[in-house]
Amino acid sequence: MHDIRAIRENPEQFDKAASRRGLEPVAGIILALDKDKREIQTSLQAKLSRRNEASREIGQKKAAGEDADALLAEVAAIKEEIPALEAREAELDAQIHTHLISIPNILDVRVPDGADEAENELIRSVGEKPVFSFAPRDHVDIGEGLGQMDFATAAKLSGARFVVLQGQLARLERALAAFMLDVHTAEHGYLETLPPALVRTQTMTGTGQLPKFADDLFHTTDDRWLIPTAEVPLTNIVADSIVPREALPMRMTAFTPCFRAEAGSAGRDTRGLIRQHQFSKVELVSITTADQSEAELARMTGCAETILQRLGLAYRVLRLCSGDTGFSARQTLDIEVWLPGQDEGRGMYREISSCSNCGSFQARRMKARTRKEGEKETEFVHTLNGSALAVGRCMIAVLENGQQEDGSVLLPEVLHSYMGCDRLVPIT
Repeated sequence: MHDIRAIRENPEQFDKAASRRGLEPVAGIILALDKDKREIQTSLQAKLSRRNEASREIGQKKAAGEDADALLAEVAAIKEEIPALEAREAELDAQIHTHLISIPNILDVRVPDGADEAENELIRSVGEKPVFSFAPRDHVDIGEGLGQMDFATAAKLSGARFVVLQGQLARLERALAAFMLDVHTAEHGYLETLPPALVRTQTMTGTGQLPKFADDLFHTTDDRWLIPTAEVPLTNIVADSIVPREALPMRMTAFTPCFRAEAGSAGRDTRGLIRQHQFSKVELVSITTADQSEAELARMTGCAETILQRLGLAYRVLRLCSGDTGFSARQTLDIEVWLPGQDEGRGMYREISSCSNCGSFQARRMKARTRKEGEKETEFVHTLNGSALAVGRCMIAVLENGQQEDGSVLLPEVLHSYMGCDRLVPIT
């Protein structure tokens, strides 16, 4: 959500910033509507003031026994005009709101210009890619070879883009999530939280999923939405509130199912677990102040990287370019993990986490503010979110990087205690 006052003060700067998102100039349109609205408000205030003044004069004339017919007619005429002005004001306000809520966040100056993911900026690469003495397989062949990953049965139950996991793979999902939560809560100071998976329209709107991405979401018949990420309920915990400055930063983590219709990705990643309608994720959310949000982004990204380092997985960190940065983010750092079984065994990096600083963009939509104790002035909080990590994609990485020629999978040492074993073996 954008501040209309900032657009009034520097419309050229706003249009220049919006152009980095590929948008046509829009400040003039918004300001023209805003001008009309303020003129209506001025006229409305003048009429309301005159109505009140005339009403007092009517009382005075009647008390003095004088004729008040002219004033009564004037008041009646004003009363007839007011509803039309109020309706026009509401109409203009709705049009302005539609513009402000539909424009993506202004990008950080560090975000490189670019059309798509090909122009993202590589920040660092970490870890050694595994070397195999055989042609590495992808996670689908590995999981089906284990007899524990069943897409056909899932399709019978629910349609395409679902999976049934059994045996050690079902336990692996639980183990990965438990490992991530233990690290983030015990070592990184995040508060484990279990939020609802169904939320209201205003909750989805608060974090920017609505109205733009309605087609990518699952909507229930009672006007609730299945969450696409725990970012939505966790961030909205501070909606419509003033958080004491002393309580910041607030850091929360949650392991939840996530649901995405994937309407905008038809035909992409149709094989395996890469892009499912239902998947699990451990999410990190931070609520902080404007002066701390950039440091918080670096910290959050480091927390996500810790998981990959402990799992012994090679990865890289990129700063997304202007054409690849999400709607609500002003800057996003993506973490991509090396998957040796992808691209017909040639291997490739795939996104496993996006850590985003949304600045005050979501806070304006949610009306989430902070204030120091003893002060009257408030300011919008800054919100950040990041996957740490997407559990399904982490499972893919564990399977493909740990695969053995005999069909078994060696597990990272940090998972042994969670799994009760050191490798995955086929069901016999």
